Amino acid sequence: FNRFARLAMISPVMPVIEGATRFQPVYVGDVADAVISAIELPSACGNTYELGGPDILTFREILTYVLRETHRHHRALVTVPRWLASLQAAILQYLPGKPLTPDQLQMLRHDNLAHEGMPGLVELGVTPTPFRLVVPEYLDRYRPGGRRAASLS
Repeated sequence: FNRFARLAMISPVMPVIEGATRFQPVYVGDVADAVISAIELPSACGNTYELGGPDILTFREILTYVLRETHRHHRALVTVPRWLASLQAAILQYLPGKPLTPDQLQMLRHDNLAHEGMPGLVELGVTPTPFRLVVPEYLDRYRPGGRRAASLS
């Protein structure tokens, strides 16, 4: 969310690469709680857990949400064809910060979801936090006027 909010601050358009790919954002606090539970619960030893939040969104929906939350909804979402994204990744991987690499592009072609039937947060005693409860606080610094603007509204 933060990376795309930073991009929205400087770019007049938001590139959408593999916009239908689905994600299941998980709150970092939930991940930390899950790790602690996995250490403390003897029954967790040797098991594999897939951690995902309670919401599933497409990449396009995530970008739309970021633009709305940062009050930059006037930015156009521009679909980048796969061939052009591949060319960009081949070039951009050499820039500082590696904005897009071929490996990232390959990952964007596949849904990033916890598999149904696999134990996850709930089995570790953690109630999944909806991203909408925590992400707005992360993003308020990316709004015009930054955190001050958020506290004034």
